[in-house]
Amino acid sequence: MSHRIESLEQFIELWTGIYNKEGKPDWSHILPFYDGDITFRDSIQTIHGLKDFAEMTERLTDRSKALKFLIHNGTMDDKTIFIEWEMILSFKKYPQSSLYGASRITLNDDGRIIGQRDYFDLWGDIFDNIPRFGKLYRKFMRNKFG
Repeated sequence: MSHRIESLEQFIELWTGIYNKEGKPDWSHILPFYDGDITFRDSIQTIHGLKDFAEMTERLTDRSKALKFLIHNGTMDDKTIFIEWEMILSFKKYPQSSLYGASRITLNDDGRIIGQRDYFDLWGDIFDNIPRFGKLYRKFMRNKFG
């Protein structure tokens, strides 16, 4: 089996296969499509290497009660994939929340994922689900940033 991303449809099938089962996510089928030198970055962390990336996916799995991932839009151009997504998560002690974001995926010459940059507003999306606090947070953000 070739572990090469060849189309947007293939990528979406692999990506959504991580999350859309009942219960905890499983990355084992998609990890072979990541290059050993993957650089992953989001609003929390920057990770280098497949080993550290796999450990990060395990931490997310351990912390969550359930995860579901929806892709709303996507495009692929040569070696770049861009997707808009919604991650629906349920942590052990907190109600279900949705995070909205986008990811830029960069492929190497072998068709494996060498770069992944996730963009999202972690705190805003989580705080929106906390009664009264979400409104205070949004008011603070408007007053300070725009």
